Formats: sequence, structure tokens, C-alpha cells
Amino acid sequence: MNYPELALIAFILSIIFSIGGVGSAIAIVPVMGWLGVPLMTAKPTGLFINTLSMLSATLKNIKHGKLDHRFGLPILIVATAMAPVGAYAGKFIPKVYVLWVFVAFLLYSGTMMIFFKPRRKERKGNHIVEGSLIGGIAGFLGGLLGVGGGGIISPALIMLGYEPKKVAATTALVVFFSSLSGFLTYWGMGTLDWELLLWVSIPAIAGGWLGTHLMHFKMSSEQVKKVIGVMMYLIALKTLLVAMG
Repeated sequence: MNYPELALIAFILSIIFSIGGVGSAIAIVPVMGWLGVPLMTAKPTGLFINTLSMLSATLKNIKHGKLDHRFGLPILIVATAMAPVGAYAGKFIPKVYVLWVFVAFLLYSGTMMIFFKPRRKERKGNHIVEGSLIGGIAGFLGGLLGVGGGGIISPALIMLGYEPKKVAATTALVVFFSSLSGFLTYWGMGTLDWELLLWVSIPAIAGGWLGTHLMHFKMSSEQVKKVIGVMMYLIALKTLLVAMG
């Protein structure tokens, strides 16, 4: 296993994906799999990266008063409860099926990045029922795939008409807790590679910080999101070939 190569890839992917406001685990996990890292080891590494990156985002949101706890609580509770279920289920689901789910997840997220235009009008609805359903699906798939579930939560809530800034703050909070609970489940199952975790996590966090800086000061996030969407399609194609091979 080439740790320096994995560290460099994690750094680059984290820069690119954070510019578009997306956690890099969705790309890092399958790429690590292509490079020979066992999927059950790659997934908790991705969740650990998400946990640390979303912690800093959540603390910043709390500091600036952007977090609506009542809105996010139903999503958080259900997603955090379902992430360990997804993580544990991955122990019994054959790898090829997990890869097929990964392909579907990447295609969904890529399509949202390229084509979806968020509504700007605040919507009032039964957010407890909607949030619980979205949180359950996102938590389970986030734990199963090692990606935290933010790629499902954010576009789903925006499609339902909720205000994008509120959604972004809520997603960061939920992904922190769901990623942490999923990571702890993998740790309990004994699938962690601590050396890999150290090599990959530090560059990924540094890349995420740099990407966020570039997003705010240097680049258009909308253009980058389209590039990320295309990258997700390409990663989905490669993952599909792996699943079929």
C-alpha cells in the first residue's frame, strides 16, 4: 500500500470537492478501493475525514448563529441511529452489491451537482416527517458506503424548498454525528487501519481548508460544482467497471 500516493490523492480531492461544498469522502473511498485498500478499511477512513471536516464547519455555523437546532434535530437523530446499521450491514452485503449502490449514489450526486438549481424561497412543511425519512436513508447509505450521507440530505431538502443556507448548516451538523457514529461502528468491528488513517486524514483536512479558502476568495463554486459532477460520473463509471469485472 503506497501511503504517500494515497495522501497526495486525498489532499487533491479534498481541495476540489471542498471548493464545491461537498465532503471529499464520496471520492476518496472508491479511489482508495481502486488502489488496493480493502473497502471495509476505506469506508471508516472516509467517515473519519468527514467527522473532522464537518466538526469545524459546525463550530463555525454555531459561532455565527446559522444553526436551527429544531429544524435539524429529527434528521440528526434518525441519521445518527441509522449510520451504525448501514456500517454493520456492510459486513454482510457482498462487495459487488455495495459497489452498485455506490454507482447509484455517485450518479445521483453528480446529477444534482450539474443540473439542479436550488429554490430560494423558504418552505414551511412537516419537517419532522420529511427530515426523519431523509435522515434514515442518508444515515443508512452514509454508513454503508462510508460517505456520511450529506450528498443525499442537502439536495433532498433543497428540492423540498427549504432555504439553502439553513440546509447547509443542518447538513454539516448531521453529517458530523452520522459520520462519527458510523466510524465508531467500524472501529468496533476492527476494520480500521490506523496508519492509513493518519496518512490520509491530515492531508484531506488540510486540502479541505485550502479548498474552502479558495471557494470564498478565488473561484466560482457553481463552475466547480459542474466539474465535480463530471468527476462523479467518471468515478461512477470506473466503479461500475470494477463491479462488473
